[in-house]
Amino acid sequence: MSDVFGYIQAELPRVNRFLEHQAAGLDPVVRPLVEHALLAGGKRLRPMLLLLAARALRLPGHVDPYPLACSLEILHTATLLHDDILDGADLRRGRKTAHLAFGRQEAILAGDVLLALANRLVAEYGEPRLTWVLSEAILRTAMGEVMEIGATRKPDLTRDRYLEIITGKTAYLFQGACQCGAILASAEEELEDAALQFGLHLGVAFQLVDDALDYASLPDDTGKPEAGDLREGKVTLPLLLHLEQMPAPEREAFCAKFAAGTLDEAEIADHLARIRAAGHPEATRQAARDHAAKAAAALALFPQGPETALLSQVLDFVLSRSK
Repeated sequence: MSDVFGYIQAELPRVNRFLEHQAAGLDPVVRPLVEHALLAGGKRLRPMLLLLAARALRLPGHVDPYPLACSLEILHTATLLHDDILDGADLRRGRKTAHLAFGRQEAILAGDVLLALANRLVAEYGEPRLTWVLSEAILRTAMGEVMEIGATRKPDLTRDRYLEIITGKTAYLFQGACQCGAILASAEEELEDAALQFGLHLGVAFQLVDDALDYASLPDDTGKPEAGDLREGKVTLPLLLHLEQMPAPEREAFCAKFAAGTLDEAEIADHLARIRAAGHPEATRQAARDHAAKAAAALALFPQGPETALLSQVLDFVLSRSK
C-alpha cells in the first residue's frame, strides 16, 4: 500500500493549500473555528477518491478537479461538526471537539457555513449533474444521521435498518466522490455506475470497520473514548451480534438499562470484554470485507491504469486500518 500512501502524500499539500485558502477567505468571526475543524489533518480520503476516480476514467487535462475534490472534504467536515454536537463527543482526531473549544451555537453555524461553501464550489463548475449528485449525497447523509438519532438506545434495531443507517451517514459521500469524479471525466454511463457502486460499497466497508474499531481499539489509536458507541447508545453490528448471543433473560435486563442509559462503568467494561472475546469486532470486519468484494467487482470495470490500481489499494487500506 506504499503507492497509495505516496500518492496521498504527494496530493495533500495542494489539497491542504486549497482548504487553507478557502478558510482564510471567511469572516474572522468564524475562521478560527473552521480552521480548527477543517485543517486538523487526516488523509483527506474523500478528495483523494474523487481525484483517483476522475483520473482513472481519463479526466481531460484542461479540467481542474481540486475545487470539486475539496468540496467533499468541506462537506465531510460540516457533517462532523454537527455529528459531534449530536453525539456529545469530547474528542475528534485526538483534539477537543469544536463545540467544546468554541461553543455549541458557533459550531452549528460554522457547519452551515461549510455546507454553503462546498455548494458554491460545486456550482462554479456549471454542471447541473455535479450539483445534483452532491446535493443528493448531502440529503442522504443528513437522513442517515436522522435515522441514527431515531435508533439511539433502541436495541431492537434490525440489521437491515442498521445497514440503511450506515449507508446514509457514511457511504453516500464516498459514492458522491467517486460518481462526481466519473462525471468530471465525462465517463460513459456504465463506468459512471461502476464508480458509484465502488464508492457506495467502499463507504459501507469503511463504516463497518469504524464500528468494529470502536469495540476493538484503544483510545490512543482512535482518538475517541473506549466503547464510545456503547456509552452513547449507538446500536452497531458488534452490539447486535452480542445481543443475538445473549440468553433471553439477560438480554431483556441489558436492553432495559441500555435504553435508559443506566449501564454503569463496570457493566460497560464487562460487555466490552465479552464483545471482544466473542470476536464480534472481527465478524464486523468480515462484513466489511464482503462489501469490499462488491467494490472490487465494480472497480474491475475501470480501465487498467495506475489510478485504478491505487483505488484497489484504497480498498486494502480501508480494510486494514486500525484508527
